[in-house]
Amino acid sequence: LIQHDASHHLWSPYAKEKWTLISSIDDYSRKILFADFFEEETTWAHIQASEALLRQYGLPLRYYVDSLRVFRFVRNRDSFWYRTVLKTDEAAPQWKQVLTTLNVDITYALSPQAKGKIERSYRWLQDRIIRTAAIEKLSTLDELASLKEEVFRYNHQCLHATTGEIPDIRFEKARRSGQTLFRPFSLPSPYSSPKDVFCLREKRTVNAYRRIEFYNHQIPLPRVPIGQKVDIHLIPDLKRGSLELRFWWNNQLISSITFPLTDFPRVHF
Repeated sequence: LIQHDASHHLWSPYAKEKWTLISSIDDYSRKILFADFFEEETTWAHIQASEALLRQYGLPLRYYVDSLRVFRFVRNRDSFWYRTVLKTDEAAPQWKQVLTTLNVDITYALSPQAKGKIERSYRWLQDRIIRTAAIEKLSTLDELASLKEEVFRYNHQCLHATTGEIPDIRFEKARRSGQTLFRPFSLPSPYSSPKDVFCLREKRTVNAYRRIEFYNHQIPLPRVPIGQKVDIHLIPDLKRGSLELRFWWNNQLISSITFPLTDFPRVHF
C-alpha cells in the first residue's frame, strides 16, 4: 500500500510563493519512496511522481489517496458532469487512468486523519526543511537541495517512533523475505514505450478528410478509416517547452508529432 499526497506550503520564509511537495510513503515500512518539489500541483506532476516511483520500486498492490480532483471524480462536487448522467467514479481522471492501465488499485481516504502516516511525514519534513531554508536564506527551488538530505536521513538513519526500525531496513527486510506485494515493473500490451503509459489521454474522431482537429491543429491520419476514434497520448516536456502527441488506433501506434507548448495557450499541463 502506497500513501500518496501533496503539501502546498511556504517552504522558505524568503520565497515569494508557495511550492508543492509531492511524496509517496510505503504504508508498512514508512519509507518515503518518492519526494520532490513542483512549482504547481497538477495532474501531470502527479503522473511524473508516480512514474518515478513505479519504475524504481515496481508496481504496488494499491495507492491510498484523498478525493482530490486529480485522483477522483465526485458527482456532487464536479457539478458540470452532474448535469449529465455521470455519477461518482464513473469518470476516470487522467492519473487514475495511468494506474488502471498498470493494474494498480486505488483506495480513497475520506478525511486527512485517515492518512495520518503521510501527514506526519510532512510535519517532520516541514520542521527541518523550513529551518534550513531560513538559516541559509534560500529563496528558489533550485537552491532547496536539503529535501534529498532530509529524506535520506528519514529513510536510512532515523528509527521510526512507531515501528522501532529504520524505514529502509524494514522495507528491504520485507522484500528479501518475500513479504511484499510489489511486482516487477513491466509495460502492458500493446505498449512498448513508457510514454504511452505515463501520459495524458484524449480521443478524437477522424473526419471525412482523414484528419482530426486538435486545439485548432488539423492533423492528417491517412491510415485511419473515416469515422474511427483515435486515442491521443500527450507527453508534455515542460523544460523543453514541447508537447509530443502519439496517435493510437486498433492497438497500434499510427504516428507521432511534436509541437511547441506555445501552440496550446489554453491548455494547462
